[in-house]
Amino acid sequence: MRCRLLRYGIIVQALLPVVPASQSLFSKESSSLDSKVHDVLEHQTAKQLSCDQPVPTGPIDATTCQFEVLDEINPSLFETLHTLVATPFFKYFQADLYRECPFWDDHGSCSDPGCAITSVDERDVPERFRATALSKIGSPDRHELPGCYYRDSDFCFLDDNTEGEYYDLSLIPERYTGYSGKDAQAVWHSIYQENCFGISESNLLSGKPVSAAIVPDTIASNDDDDTSQCLEKRVYYKIVSGLHASISTHICLEWLNQTTGEWQPNLQCFVNRIAAHPERLEYIYFNTVLLLRAVSRLSPYLSAYDYCSTGTHEDDIETRSKLDNVISIAQHAGRFDEAVLFRGDNANVLKEEFKTHFRNVTRIMDCIGCDKCRLWGKVQTTGVATALKILFELDERALDPNTNANLLQRSEVVALINTLHRFSESLNAVNIFRHMWSENDKKDDIIQEAHTSALSKVGGREYEAKIREACEHVLRVCRDSTLGCMAMVMQLWGKAVGVISSVFYGSSKAGGPLYGEL
Repeated sequence: MRCRLLRYGIIVQALLPVVPASQSLFSKESSSLDSKVHDVLEHQTAKQLSCDQPVPTGPIDATTCQFEVLDEINPSLFETLHTLVATPFFKYFQADLYRECPFWDDHGSCSDPGCAITSVDERDVPERFRATALSKIGSPDRHELPGCYYRDSDFCFLDDNTEGEYYDLSLIPERYTGYSGKDAQAVWHSIYQENCFGISESNLLSGKPVSAAIVPDTIASNDDDDTSQCLEKRVYYKIVSGLHASISTHICLEWLNQTTGEWQPNLQCFVNRIAAHPERLEYIYFNTVLLLRAVSRLSPYLSAYDYCSTGTHEDDIETRSKLDNVISIAQHAGRFDEAVLFRGDNANVLKEEFKTHFRNVTRIMDCIGCDKCRLWGKVQTTGVATALKILFELDERALDPNTNANLLQRSEVVALINTLHRFSESLNAVNIFRHMWSENDKKDDIIQEAHTSALSKVGGREYEAKIREACEHVLRVCRDSTLGCMAMVMQLWGKAVGVISSVFYGSSKAGGPLYGEL
């Protein structure tokens, strides 16, 4: 009986008329999935804006920059980063992918060919970049664990370079791997559930099915019902959620077509995972601003760094030129005021809690059973952790390369720039999906599939609320207008055949894996 009611509920809600798209990129007023998808995929970027000029969509929450500003500068940022991460200094990354998971025994493994990666011979890595050529700087606050360590200022665990291999990141694209199921879901479940700030956990994850590991939808808004959550906790969850959303965007961008064997963008995957949940795209923007701010603060140190790999300094000049361009963009768009966080009587306690939680996130990467996913997980969590250290632990004196030449490990610098590249590519992918949407003549089918996907994950009171909302909408139209009611009936009837067949005879798998998968 419940399954039958769910099917009818899907039909009723999915056949409702499409609500016109709002002028805002992230509409807070509309609860219609149709409106959300149209808002995201039909948004037109404003031209010639700066972070000092207000725009209709308002600033990105917890920053002083606008969504449109990133849209404006991202093409140049992405193009520059795309070539920068292919230079010798930034493409080689050493990682230990075989360290045991510290949280549970059986973390599974991925046998799909898409999970496999190939390391490079250490002799192919410029000698000055190898671990054996780097001095091991002693530190009184260095805390050792098997294969890794952290210092008091670190937001992550760093490999100690005693184990591990080198990988050429430019040859290992972040894409769909086939790694899925309970093992992948356990990773995201641990990140969201086991690394929570007590009270915020119930606020953000109540009513969400644990197995689906869905990104919380109510993080960091300016709504009145969110006042119980302090800014630091909102920022923490926006960071984790933005990372999850960016990874999902890359999976949808490079999707393996099982029929043709070709890698191609999957619009349905993007609609199901991101466009139907605009707040997830908002988190990608937020993380991009945060990373740009970190690069901007680190600019004196980055400008003084030695990127030479051949001894001729030609590649050093090329790398510096590209990096200077990135720094210039970062100083323009990296409008995040880190000074407003971690203030007050409990600031130090809250910062240590924040730091401990994110360190645990970096250790959870050792529990991923897919080598490619684990590698990119390590790179990106290290990159974000490096940005957090730059923003919340280091003052201007500490960032001075003349007084603190050994401020960061090379792996932290490489991870920071590659992570910024990942987020910039996610924003670039949004434009690719917007173009695909504009040329697609089956938008209603795509939205219907997104409806089916969303409703298949709800249950209990949320499920009943969605059914009630759909029925009330139909009754309201019929009460207000006889002609409107008749028109809706005709519209529903016209859509019914396709919808009923998708509900009762199974839906397409074009939407890709669950959001909790990697």
